[in-house]
Amino acid sequence: MTVIPGGGQPNMQQLLQQAQKMQQDLAEAQEELAGTEVEGQAGGGLVKATVTGSGDLRALVIDPRAVDPEDTETLADLVVAAVQAANENAQQLQQQKLGPLAQGLGGMPGLPF
Repeated sequence: MTVIPGGGQPNMQQLLQQAQKMQQDLAEAQEELAGTEVEGQAGGGLVKATVTGSGDLRALVIDPRAVDPEDTETLADLVVAAVQAANENAQQLQQQKLGPLAQGLGGMPGLPF
């Protein structure tokens, strides 16, 4: 086997350090997401859901005007829609924070991404 000066095998130590740095950045971004709250709403703001950037439901606010004892089905639909909207906003935030990091890690062999 011929070794080409300046080419050939990549520096494994350098690759490992780069992978560790990316994993650390990813963990920091995930922690930041868990502490960031985003909101979704439905019914023109009658129902508002707040979730963390990692998708955990934190709060649900229901305007009294949305409460009709004769029509709880509509209220349930509004709650579902608000939570879905909040989760979509959380997913967009995840893509912004984690997308570039996950792509960088995806090119490294042996990493679970």
